[in-house]
Amino acid sequence: MAPGLNIALLSIHSCPLGQLGTRDTGGMNVYVRELSRELGKMGHHVDIYTRAHDARDSEVDFPSPNVRVIHIQAGPVEDMGKMAQFSHLPNFILNMEAFSQRDGAKYDLVHSHYWLSGSVGMRFASQWKVPHAVMFHTLGAVKNRFPVGDAESALRLEAERELADKSRLIISATETEKSELIRLYQAPEERIKIVPCGVNSNLFRPLDRIEARTALGLGEGKIILFVGRIEALKGIDNLVRAMGLLKVPGDVRLLVIGGDGHSRTEIERLKDLTIETGSSRSIEFIGTVEQTKLPLYYSAADVSVVASYYESFCLVILESLACGTPVVSSPVGVAPEVIRQGENGFLTADNTPESLAAGLDAVLGARELNKNTVRQTAERFDWESIARQVESQYLELLKTPVADPEEPRL
Repeated sequence: MAPGLNIALLSIHSCPLGQLGTRDTGGMNVYVRELSRELGKMGHHVDIYTRAHDARDSEVDFPSPNVRVIHIQAGPVEDMGKMAQFSHLPNFILNMEAFSQRDGAKYDLVHSHYWLSGSVGMRFASQWKVPHAVMFHTLGAVKNRFPVGDAESALRLEAERELADKSRLIISATETEKSELIRLYQAPEERIKIVPCGVNSNLFRPLDRIEARTALGLGEGKIILFVGRIEALKGIDNLVRAMGLLKVPGDVRLLVIGGDGHSRTEIERLKDLTIETGSSRSIEFIGTVEQTKLPLYYSAADVSVVASYYESFCLVILESLACGTPVVSSPVGVAPEVIRQGENGFLTADNTPESLAAGLDAVLGARELNKNTVRQTAERFDWESIARQVESQYLELLKTPVADPEEPRL
């Protein structure tokens, strides 16, 4: 057991305690929350710095042993978009510095998540003379390759390039992401270490399908499940079109989980598309669902589907597999590494409606897969194991003394 480390973990734009499936909350929130919980169990002390966005939050919350979530005021205490938050980063820095001085906290390292946090994390790592680690979660240069959604700003691309160049450690979730960091940002290969994301195998576990459907008020027939944010990059419009191409006989429904007030326009566009394609009766938009209730939906479904153009990892895949539910996915994130045709799902060639429909037909038309066999795929991604791997990278990082790095530009 390594001696306890003091870790400053920055997740500025998205609070790890936020409701999943909304505009800026998703896999990164789960990652930060679960990683910090496991590190706390291991005897490390983790302070998660995030921007105050809800007046009901205390300045400091204690979500799990040895873990604090510290809400730093920067601009109005309200929900706001990422680029709006960027203009408040100087205020965040001042108030975070005031808090840390008042609190007397001393840290061994800074671990930033996402580019907004990275710009601040590098500054404090330089000031405290401790190493800086970063995890990007998504890359702006990759997102800009796809003709959907809003283009990522030159500001973000430059910030990511600087972080890739100057951070002492870059944690990448997949080999693909590592390759993209090297190719697009010329990140030093020796600083990139691959540690996958994890899954809470105690929460996400197989439940009886009939009992799950009864609890959710769902009837018979085949159920396809989508879980995630409602945005163009998720390819939900292709999934809607795929529903009209299915050949599997019988009643088939698609349940879409995710979305909030900020995604109302996209949801309305998708609902119009269901009418246009004649599939409105077979598609239901559920809205946001508490994470603790997601295992019921995964277990009630016959198959989960990921139709994204891009994912850096995609925790939904692991959550579904851990519940024993097969996954049909486009070749994004961790999907090519874990999906085995006919054993735990289907990996499509791309996310076109035709490819998605073919994958769904293959899974729904085949014999039902054994839930325990499907679950086995996700077992090596248990969060305790992932936290041990991250801890190992921290300890290796701390073996080398910190020079006086140049402070980053904001």
